[in-house]
Amino acid sequence: MKTHTKSYLKTATVVLMLTFGLTSQLFAFDNTAKKTKKDQQEQVAYDVYKGKLKDANTNGPLVFATIAVEGENTATISNSDGEFILKISKNSKAKNIIISHLGYENLIYPINKLKEDNNVLEVNQAVLTLSEVTVYPDSPEMLILMVLNKVKENYGNKAYNMTGFYRESIKKRNKYVGLSEAVVNIYKSSYSGLLSDQIQIYKGRKATDVRKSDTLLFKLQGGPATTMLLDVIKNPTVILDAELLKYYDFSIVNMIKIGTKLNYVIEFKQKPGLDFPLYNGKYYVDIENLALTAADFSLNITDPTSAARLFLRKKPLGAKVTPTTAVYTVKYREQNGEWFFNYAKGEVQFKVDWDKKLFNSTFTIMSEIAITDRDDENIEKFKSKDQFKRTEVLSEQIDAFTDEDYWGEYNLIEPEQAIEVAIRRIKRLSK
Repeated sequence: MKTHTKSYLKTATVVLMLTFGLTSQLFAFDNTAKKTKKDQQEQVAYDVYKGKLKDANTNGPLVFATIAVEGENTATISNSDGEFILKISKNSKAKNIIISHLGYENLIYPINKLKEDNNVLEVNQAVLTLSEVTVYPDSPEMLILMVLNKVKENYGNKAYNMTGFYRESIKKRNKYVGLSEAVVNIYKSSYSGLLSDQIQIYKGRKATDVRKSDTLLFKLQGGPATTMLLDVIKNPTVILDAELLKYYDFSIVNMIKIGTKLNYVIEFKQKPGLDFPLYNGKYYVDIENLALTAADFSLNITDPTSAARLFLRKKPLGAKVTPTTAVYTVKYREQNGEWFFNYAKGEVQFKVDWDKKLFNSTFTIMSEIAITDRDDENIEKFKSKDQFKRTEVLSEQIDAFTDEDYWGEYNLIEPEQAIEVAIRRIKRLSK
């Protein structure tokens, strides 16, 4: 079983490839992509709303919250500053948007009250009342098995075509040195079937700012195809497989609300004494239908050498590369009694020590994907030649550009302030 467990881990971690080399691709203008202001106005068939979500009590940003169009499949995610951008078709019949987040009441907000920019929406924390308190089950392990047994019921037996927005970034210390973004088409295979999800790159952009003094560059292998593995309901061998339960200690530590729905908070920790790294984290399970609504987890890096072997495909001579943190998040969204994969994020930090050098370098690699639309009817698989594969590197498949209206009607995750600053600086360098 130890061998099988290690194979599970290889599919669970965000695979990285460390190579020698320098890249100096900056944003480049693409004149063929530019449109006149009149052309843009004639072609725009959507309304754009920008704003920020805040905790109504603390006034702090509400990060990674779902902003969805009521009754439709359109949605996006707020960034780590609580900021969002949402594009809604002018043909939409929806009246409201719905904002949801773990531990908060759903905020239903009229679309006709939204401004084009500077919307500030406050969301209230959800409060448990005594009448809602439920007795905890005796066995959290049995609860997890029930979650697995109800996958077909909660997540359906149907495949879908989805649209997603994907972003990956590389930081050296606190400076962004690489950024790639893409709108992706997704064939989301049935949760009850054996087929894997398929990814197709629709359009993307990249920017790198690697100086001549840099001696290495991280490349994220697999990009959106690998990040989709964090759908732990579809890929239970990540952390949720029944065969893995015996390697963990479980406890129900709390209850929390998502809107009006109560969720168990189930904490899991790697059992002591194992000689291979697993995960520690929390599951959030809907009390009523036993659907997994979210999971937060991190790789146990008490043995950095073993953990490093899970991530690195290649590394240069003279460098010792040690992972220091590896954290992951996955979220699901409920519509009409069925749950859908909604968002996933992975972030891994490495320390690089060089032989005969006094100071080390710290690199942080992040990847995230948000589902922004779903097609329930026109469902098709992608040809093998059109699929983005887990062995490929996104930054090697897309071009650089500066077209401000590049994404058009497609929803995206609003860039953090730090990313916007980095992009503006890189654009200046390209002029």
